[in-house]
Amino acid sequence: MMWRSPHRHEQNYDVIVCGGGAAGVGAAVGAARAGARVCLVEKYGFLGGAATTAQVLAYCGFYQQGAKPVAAVGGVGAELLASLSKYGLDTTPFCSETTGNWIVRIEPELLKLTMDDLLVRHGVDVQLHTRVAAATRTGERIEAVTLAGMEGRWHAVADAFVDASGDANLAMLAGVPYRIGNREGLLQATTLPMRIGGVPPEVSIDRPALCASVARYNEGGEFPISRSDGGIMFRLPVSSDIWWMAVDLPMAEVSSRCFTAMEMKGRAMANDYLHMLRKHMPGFASAYLVATGPQIGVRETRHPAARYEMTLEDAAQGKTSDDAVARAAWPIELHTQPGRPTYTPLGGAGYFHVPYDAISAAGIENLWYGGRVIGADPEAYASVRVMGTAFATGEAAGVSAVDYIESNHLRNARTVANRLRANGAIV
Repeated sequence: MMWRSPHRHEQNYDVIVCGGGAAGVGAAVGAARAGARVCLVEKYGFLGGAATTAQVLAYCGFYQQGAKPVAAVGGVGAELLASLSKYGLDTTPFCSETTGNWIVRIEPELLKLTMDDLLVRHGVDVQLHTRVAAATRTGERIEAVTLAGMEGRWHAVADAFVDASGDANLAMLAGVPYRIGNREGLLQATTLPMRIGGVPPEVSIDRPALCASVARYNEGGEFPISRSDGGIMFRLPVSSDIWWMAVDLPMAEVSSRCFTAMEMKGRAMANDYLHMLRKHMPGFASAYLVATGPQIGVRETRHPAARYEMTLEDAAQGKTSDDAVARAAWPIELHTQPGRPTYTPLGGAGYFHVPYDAISAAGIENLWYGGRVIGADPEAYASVRVMGTAFATGEAAGVSAVDYIESNHLRNARTVANRLRANGAIV
């Protein structure tokens, strides 16, 4: 038997990005395009965030709400959609019949492959199966992070950092104060989307039959379905599988025990609902469950302190600002009650600006946020948390990090916005 000593080493980068979802990919590519040496750290063995970890196969926020789709996200997000199109995925905006919102339907395996290619092409050092285990902080600066991977723990030093983890893992480890949930500490409900196969392509989704099936199930079913309209159901563009959002669960707290209970209950609900579809939906007799997960779809956990917190008023008025670095175009979508989302349209021109300080950490000068962790009150958060906006805010965070390094630790929102526009971002 050969005994091995723990392998310890240290790596130096310009920018380290925590999280490999939409925001993390946006940040890593944005920083790499600007010439930085970038490391992206992701706990799973693949990239994609909720689209690949939770079967959330609808990219929201790329387009404004309205009779026709108006683009709100360019830059890295648009580059990714173009790459997906080259792989044969139809990325034409799709209007949801239940909400009227414009989405882009995604196939997770194509997304994984496309994100791999995108990051490799831009020279990003991707560390999968790796977590940020600790952060070393001196005053108002993060100096390094400890990464835990397959080879053990090692240190990575950088001049700037981006938290795109969704759960504010890096900010929490660096000592940034955070809020859990809304003002009362309540979390938005989770959802476990179902991917269903075995339904012949010629079978159309019969919405009245779906609503009738839900009503019949709710008369005596073990897990009553809150979505009386049948939930969001559509076919995926490549596999022709059915994607259905109907498994909704409350999240009482941010804890492993609570997550475990919701994961197990969600799978039991999905199995029960599948039998309901087989029994009552025309053409679903041979339906089977292709996937749920790998994990439940989480909408909300920690909110770290930012230099500015966007507000309901910002969203409702469609507020614009001179220090903008991204647009938020998704309506305010609140899931305070499981299965009963409410949608409130945005004011102004149909979007509101994400200002530079909303992606800047409070109390730490070299940490930026992308995606779900940017500064926002509960109502504004219900708009900005979606993946289209995550690409935009992530890219802004990555570019901001490089601009900070190159300008000798100065902050200039307009310079960042100009650099973003030069790369095709919509600000």
